[in-house]
Amino acid sequence: MNRIAGKTLIITGASLGIGRALSLELAREGVNLVLNARGVDQLRETAGECMKAGVKVDWVAGSAGSDRFAPRLVEKAVEIGNFYGFIHAAGVLHPGPFLWELPNDSFREIIESNVEGAFQVAKAAFPRLPDGGVAVFFGSGAAEMAVPGLAAYCVAKAAEEHLARQLAAEAPWITTIIFRPGVVDTRMTRAAARAQGGAAANLREHFGEYARKGELLTPEVPAKALTAILKDNPRRFHGKIASWKDGI
Repeated sequence: MNRIAGKTLIITGASLGIGRALSLELAREGVNLVLNARGVDQLRETAGECMKAGVKVDWVAGSAGSDRFAPRLVEKAVEIGNFYGFIHAAGVLHPGPFLWELPNDSFREIIESNVEGAFQVAKAAFPRLPDGGVAVFFGSGAAEMAVPGLAAYCVAKAAEEHLARQLAAEAPWITTIIFRPGVVDTRMTRAAARAQGGAAANLREHFGEYARKGELLTPEVPAKALTAILKDNPRRFHGKIASWKDGI
């Protein structure tokens, strides 16, 4: 069963990594898309690839954590028609420094991309979503851990996951899911393997070990897993965590 063909979804973080792979996978399933990321050229390229699947695609470059851009994403999705929901896949890591070493701008960027982005997209989208619509927030096992060198990211993911639970309680007619994609070979994890700062040595070893053992997932694995979840009864994960393993 394909519950999503012909519907319209917003994808943040769509220019690279899992967000890009997810955009392409959903396009192949017949989903119309409104794509968002900060990198204009890469976002335009992703949109062009998605259009080849014959679906409607629009895009907005800019931070989803800004109240300038999130409402535009929703307006474009409504204009395309059959607005069904959003997937907040955008995120920033800035790995390596101890928390007290992290520059103010880096801390703010992590919070903006993960938490502010989740808030602004939800704020714009929830009043416009139909009963039975979906809201997916990318979570992480880091939300339950204290990892030296990833402090702000751990804080941000804990906040984002709880934001999703709060929305699930406040708007039970919208299927709200936390999706944990696993440890994926993306620019973020490669940055962790090359981290600099007071806590970087253990972080480099930790993420380098995944690579040496061949345990990093390709972005296509969680993209296919989340698409499978959305195609077949996503409601079973309302207010809960779904992992990539739930979709394989």
